[in-house]
Amino acid sequence: MASSGIGTVSTDWRSNFLAGLNPQNRKRILAAAKQRRFAAHSVITNQGHPADQLFLLIKGRARYFFDEHGGQRVILLWVAPGELIGGRSLLAKPVSYLVGSETVRDSTVFVWDRDAIRDLASQYPVLLENALSTASDYLAWYVAAHVALACHSAEQRLAGVLNSLAGTIGRKVPGGIELDLTNEEVANTANITPFTASRLLSAWRRQHFLKKSRGKLLLRHPVRSFQHEL
Repeated sequence: MASSGIGTVSTDWRSNFLAGLNPQNRKRILAAAKQRRFAAHSVITNQGHPADQLFLLIKGRARYFFDEHGGQRVILLWVAPGELIGGRSLLAKPVSYLVGSETVRDSTVFVWDRDAIRDLASQYPVLLENALSTASDYLAWYVAAHVALACHSAEQRLAGVLNSLAGTIGRKVPGGIELDLTNEEVANTANITPFTASRLLSAWRRQHFLKKSRGKLLLRHPVRSFQHEL
């Protein structure tokens, strides 16, 4: 469920989308957006719907997903504060959202209508350059994921996913880095079965590399340090 309105939100975020702009121009661009709040597990963009809005996550956490025709949801990429959602709205030709997105936690976003953000991008070309850089990052992620699926073992894929997520959505707590993830979410992201994910995570727990609790993982050591133990 979403709500709108301007309120006080944390300023503890930085966005590559706004890089290269002076404070006055950043303020003007953000002033053209609406601030919206989404409860956890709310859909932000719908796969196949017109890409008519651009979102900048400033608080919370979200992720991209793809719905197969058979009803299976494939988790793709996790989104941290400062990152964009719905970048296709910047294209000159109206298109649809290629994937869906949803919040994982209660979240706050800035949102621009397509016409408004394209008008701003014409005034500040660096916005398009920054969006292209984001698209390049997504392509790099896709290449890495495809190579991992084709060439890496289930253990290596799971270790790679945990390493990546630790650096993006993990938070430092006493004893390590905590991730709010279920076994099913981890398995889906690593393209392995939930049974395999559970087996591997249990083995790493017995070796004291991590701790498991309901919906949470605590990484006691960097993932790279125990990939060789697989």
